[in-house]
Amino acid sequence: MTLELGKHDDPGLIKEIAGVLKNGGIAVIPTDTIYGIVGPAENPKTVEKIYKLRKRTSSKPMIILAHSVDQITGLGVKITLKQKAVLKKLWPGQVSVVVDCPSRKLHSLHRGKKSLAFRVPSSQMLSDLLKLTGPLVAPSANFEGEKPAKDIAGAKKYFGESVPLYVDGGKLDRPPSTLVKLDKLKLTLLRQGAVKIPTSLLK
Repeated sequence: MTLELGKHDDPGLIKEIAGVLKNGGIAVIPTDTIYGIVGPAENPKTVEKIYKLRKRTSSKPMIILAHSVDQITGLGVKITLKQKAVLKKLWPGQVSVVVDCPSRKLHSLHRGKKSLAFRVPSSQMLSDLLKLTGPLVAPSANFEGEKPAKDIAGAKKYFGESVPLYVDGGKLDRPPSTLVKLDKLKLTLLRQGAVKIPTSLLK
């Protein structure tokens, strides 16, 4: 099934997408950067299915989208008040932040790496969706090592009917998110992407 953004009642569309995801389903949706293949982060079976669909190395964690820092801590990730103050300067926005996550409970997400990358997007559509679904794993819509899909047609070439829901937001040809690591209060740039981090924040 393919749904088009802008051609449906937005609240109704978001509820329809959320309904698929909350039941353990998978969807390809436009994110605040590129198209992502998403599923509920707290559903290990769905997480494993996305690994298989993307032909992703099983030891590599996937990025996770969240509505807020509270959703992230709700997963069991410990973030201090001082770290929250740093994150407030980066989010919402196109910055993905790697934080420590040693919890065994979240092994299906961190894959033994004991850290995870999160992003709180500024997109209102995504924010509304995440509020309903909870955190979503959201790697780019492509096979590992190949180019991310720029449109729904490209995503369907990768996944076909293995993905039950595609949400068409038109052509997306944007840079990926900027990736940083937050270690205690030290912020380190790992990948330059859509957002330039102020040098005053980097240490």
